[in-house]
Amino acid sequence: MSKPNKVVPLDAEQPNVLHALTRKRAEVAGQIEHCQLRLRQLVSELDHLDATIRIFNPAIDLAAIRPKPVPPRHAAFKGEVTRVVLDTLREADGPITSRDIAAILMRERGLDPGDRELSVLMVKRVCACLRVQRQKGLIRNVPCERGLQGWEVAP
Repeated sequence: MSKPNKVVPLDAEQPNVLHALTRKRAEVAGQIEHCQLRLRQLVSELDHLDATIRIFNPAIDLAAIRPKPVPPRHAAFKGEVTRVVLDTLREADGPITSRDIAAILMRERGLDPGDRELSVLMVKRVCACLRVQRQKGLIRNVPCERGLQGWEVAP
C-alpha cells in the first residue's frame, strides 16, 4: 500500500490512479523547471555574446544573425544509415522488414530499442533510405512473412 500524502486523501475513490497521476505531474513539473533553468542560462550566454560582439562592432544588427538550427535528434553521420541498411540486407538470409532493419540500426548505434518514439523515427529514416536505394536499383521490395513488405539486395 502506498503511503498517504497531503494531495491524495485517504478516502479517495481511485487512490492508486491519483498517486500515479500526481507522481507523473511532479515529474513533468520538474522537467519544466529544469528546461526553464536551462533557458535562463542560454539567454544569459546570448546576452554576454551580444555584449562581446558589440565591443568589436557597436553598429552591428544582431537581429540579422539568424539562429542556427538544432541538429535532428540522434543524427547519424553521413552515409551511416545507408551503410547499415545495405550491410544488413547483404547479410540477411532472406527478405527483411524495415522494422527489423531499424532495430539492427538502433542496436549498432547504441540507441534504446525500448524508446517507442525513437523506434518510429528510426523506421522512418530506414524507409527513406530504402526508397532511395530502390530508386538506384540496388535493392528491391518483396513480400515477406505476415503479409509485410520485405527488402532484399537486387540481383
